[in-house]
Amino acid sequence: MIAYLIKRLGLSVAVIAAVILVLFSLLHLIPGDPATIALGPRATPEAIARYAAKMHLDEPVWQQFLIYVTNALSGDLGVDVFSDRPVRAMVAERIGFTLALACAGMGWAVLLGVPLGCLAAVRSNSWLDRVTGVLSVGTIAVPSFLVSIWALLIFAVELRWLPAIGAGEPGDLGDQLLHLVLPAFAVGLGWVGYLARMVRASMLEVMGETYIRAARAFGLRPRRVVFGYALRVAILPTITLIGMGFGGLISATVFAEIIFARPGIGKLIFDSVMARNFPVVQGAVLVATTLYIGVVLLSDLLIAWLDPRVRESL
Repeated sequence: MIAYLIKRLGLSVAVIAAVILVLFSLLHLIPGDPATIALGPRATPEAIARYAAKMHLDEPVWQQFLIYVTNALSGDLGVDVFSDRPVRAMVAERIGFTLALACAGMGWAVLLGVPLGCLAAVRSNSWLDRVTGVLSVGTIAVPSFLVSIWALLIFAVELRWLPAIGAGEPGDLGDQLLHLVLPAFAVGLGWVGYLARMVRASMLEVMGETYIRAARAFGLRPRRVVFGYALRVAILPTITLIGMGFGGLISATVFAEIIFARPGIGKLIFDSVMARNFPVVQGAVLVATTLYIGVVLLSDLLIAWLDPRVRESL
């Protein structure tokens, strides 16, 4: 297990290093002067010179890269161009909203998708299996931004059951949870289909194993066979999918945060791109990528801990 952990940590560090290199390169691959692009064409030469000195753009590229890497490793993500606030503080203020949205979206998708997949596998080729298959494909095919728009129009504008925009009043947990319902529904709907199809396929494969047939032959109750034996093995590939899906939801929340005006990392990145605020874009993307890699790493370690075949294959 320790050898597997070292290999996975090494791979994660290599991916983060590649992301740092790409983020640094993007600033210099953009056509034109980065300082002029950030401040706009009406900026004075004095303002451009101050910005270049502040961002170390007047130094050699290799020295800029060393400064960027050193600051990133020490937790210094730079300073906002317009407000002079540390990017780390800006990201810290908003990361909680993004994590809450991703957890809520994946949470209700797991609670609905896993039982649907189990039922579809147990009653294979029945009307329930066919209906589940149609619903799964339908939810996968609909983009999350389209679900966000229609959910906003139906449940917030027409029916007025739920609030439309915002994250709720600070300190009021009930209001914050109420504002979380529609965005979580929008970002998690597609994953219901993914999880249901994955669980169904895994369950069908496991249900044909010898030990499952032996358990049935010994007269064990069907519920115990399904949930006590089959699901414990069939859920292993789904854990990997959940880990990757949770990381993917961090990027998928961008559309929901923009449509529902939630103050998350996705909206911060979008606003910073529109304002050409490169330090905030670089810092927020680096944090989101690191969070994604961390979640995938945890899911891989959990799989290796539950299934010795995974760690022994490497």
